[in-house]
Order: sequence, then structure tokens, then C-alpha cells
Amino acid sequence: MKHTPRPKGSVLAALDVGSSKIACLIARIIDDEGSLEVLGVGHQASAGIRSGTVTDLQAAENAIRQTVHAAENMAAETLKGYPLREVVVNLPGIHATSRMVNADVGIAGHEVTDNDVRRALARAQDQIFDQSAELIHTIPVSCSIDGNQGIREPRGMVGQNLHVDIHLVSGDSSALRNLASAIERSHLDITALCSASYAAGLSSLVEDEMDLGATVIDIGGGITSFAVFSAGALIYCDAIALGGSHVTSDIARGLTTPVSAAERLKTLYGSAMATNADESEMIDVPPLGEENGGMPNHMPRSLLVGIIQPRMEEIFEHVRARLQDSGVASYMGRRVVLTGGASQLPGLRDLGQRVLDKQVRLGRPIRLHGLPDAASSPAFSTSAGLLVYISERFDEMPAEILAQVEPGGVWERVRMWLKENW
Repeated sequence: MKHTPRPKGSVLAALDVGSSKIACLIARIIDDEGSLEVLGVGHQASAGIRSGTVTDLQAAENAIRQTVHAAENMAAETLKGYPLREVVVNLPGIHATSRMVNADVGIAGHEVTDNDVRRALARAQDQIFDQSAELIHTIPVSCSIDGNQGIREPRGMVGQNLHVDIHLVSGDSSALRNLASAIERSHLDITALCSASYAAGLSSLVEDEMDLGATVIDIGGGITSFAVFSAGALIYCDAIALGGSHVTSDIARGLTTPVSAAERLKTLYGSAMATNADESEMIDVPPLGEENGGMPNHMPRSLLVGIIQPRMEEIFEHVRARLQDSGVASYMGRRVVLTGGASQLPGLRDLGQRVLDKQVRLGRPIRLHGLPDAASSPAFSTSAGLLVYISERFDEMPAEILAQVEPGGVWERVRMWLKENW
């Protein structure tokens, strides 16, 4: 399905509220194709968030406020002193539910219009009955007209019946309300929500990967989110509550060292794959509870790798099992793209290829201009993807669809009136 980008000159802002960091990007659309130029970046360690869930509203609010303020200062010339008001925000994968549905609309022999497609999407949205869920994405995946399948762009074609396969992504209302409270207390309005793994894929996949089939695995601090793309659309997304912070905790426990030291050891010496040199290479491990660090323990690097590798294998095994159970295996293709902060661990690509039996590459934001080096790593794939989503795919927002759809028959007009007024 084709997408219409927002107008040139539009200023957009994305807020990625993660378990390990909070990031804010401010960008401007610089041409009619929707290309984005980054104007401001702010990021800092997360607070009040654990595994995608708000645990301390005040701490989360303060962290969000400071992050946004840093991005505003960097983009001050464009904002002209006006504070940021609207942001697109990530939906943590652990709170997202993915579901495929279909809808049929009669087109009575005329050409398929934008409104016909919207009618099908609006009809699909009625199939969400769970009161504890809020609809986030309504994504048309494939179409058929009078039984002729494989139609990528139905607009302008003629037939009697339009059938659309649609991917619905919903989020847990309670978790979203708490996240919204922390953001709104920072005097920001949420204009859109986007699944974290969807955003990561939009920023790090090339067009051919989206078309031919690829899986994005976004390994964050507390959550590993993953999404499957095929024929240019998101067809499945899910998450597990394991990530880089769990590796750090394993190291702290296994080597009896402070968490801060465990994070440093992981960053400097960690690897997801063992090598022959690990046994002979010694590392200094600060002991836990000693004043001024005490005398460091000298340990072989193999001990550290022996803690990291099993946890990363477990993460990949969980992802593989979920993907096999999802029913989308035939659409996945051979390509896996790893992104997220924890994907930068040396050896992770090789481990992923071995466990998943796929071609694996590392992904980073490739769709934005002007990203500073500090914000162009895989850790910022979701943040960058939120901007891509709101600039190019805002027509997948449920409210946008309902606002623009015009009812077809008499009964559909009555149903729409009831929905709007009751």
C-alpha cells in the first residue's frame, strides 16, 4: 500500500521511553518525499521504568522532562523559543498484542478508492472487543478483488468485492495510561503510539528486506522485541521480558561484583561467543562490598563469556520459539536484523546465525539525515523509527482512519453515526 508523507517543513518529535535509556529526537521534513533531518537529540539513563512498565511516576516524569529539554535546547533555532508540545511515543513490545483479521467491502463495479480501503480498515477495527486493550495500528497487508489475490495496490482497480487482510496491533490500556501520565505530566501531548519493534524495523531495514521478508530483533535493556515484515508491511510483532540488563545482572551475581562494574565488564570485555584466547586473557573484577573497590580479583575472560553466552542463547531460543508458534514462518524470509543497545555485543551476530539458522546482520538507523555519531548506533533505532512512522505511516493510526472514512451503504452510515455519538 502506498503512503503519503507529511508536508515539507513539518517539525516532528519522537520520545523513546525505554528500560535502560530515554531518548528524544526532533526532526524536520526537508523534501516532498518525506526525508527527515534531525535538529535536536536528547538522551539519558532511564528512571522509574522497568521492563517497559512505569514503576515510579515521579522519577519517570523527571527523566522524560530532562531528556526533552536537552533535545529542545539543541533544536532551539528551529523551535524559536516555543516548547515542544506533541510527541510520538513507543509502545513497549511486552504490552503489545498482534492479530491478523480480514474485512470485505462491496465496491459494486466501480474503481476502488481510498475510502473503500478505509471502510475495510474501519470494519476490521470493530473486531477488537477487548476493553482492556487500545488499538494502536491498523495495517493493510494484502488485498484481493473478486478472489484475485496478491494485489499490492487496489486503488483504481475495478470489481465487485474488495477483501483486505489486516494486521491489528493493540496495547494494554493500564500500562499505556501509566506511561501517558508520566509523559503528560511533562506537559507533552501524545499524537501517536508506535510499537517499538515496528519503529526499529522502519529505521533499520532497507526496502528489499521489507518486501522479501525479514525479522527485526530489537534487544533493549529490559525487553527483546521482534517484528516480521513481508511485502512492505508489518505482519507480526511480539516481545519477551529479557534483555541486556539481565545479562548485566547475571555477571554481577556470577562474578560477585557490583552492577556498575558488571556493566563495565560487559562493555569492555564481553562477548556472546567463546574463543580460544579467552582462557589465557585475564580481567580485573572489582569485588562486591569492598571499600574503595578493594583488591581486584584477576579472572580469566572465559568466565565472563561463559555467563553471557547462555543468556543470549536463551533470548534467541525464546524468540525462535515464539516465531515458530506465530504461524508467519513462511513469510519471514532468511534475513534477521539485530538492533537495540544490547545488539552491539561482540559475537552476537554469529551466535544469532547459529541459533536462528538465518542470515544475520546488525542494524542501525539508516533513514535519517543529520544524526550525530552519538545517536547513530543501534541503540537509537527505535527513536529514529518513531519519526519515520509519524512522517510516512500516520495513515495506519486507527483514529486517522475513522476520522477520514465515509460510510458506504445506509446501514453503515447508521452504524458510524451510533459509533460517533454513543
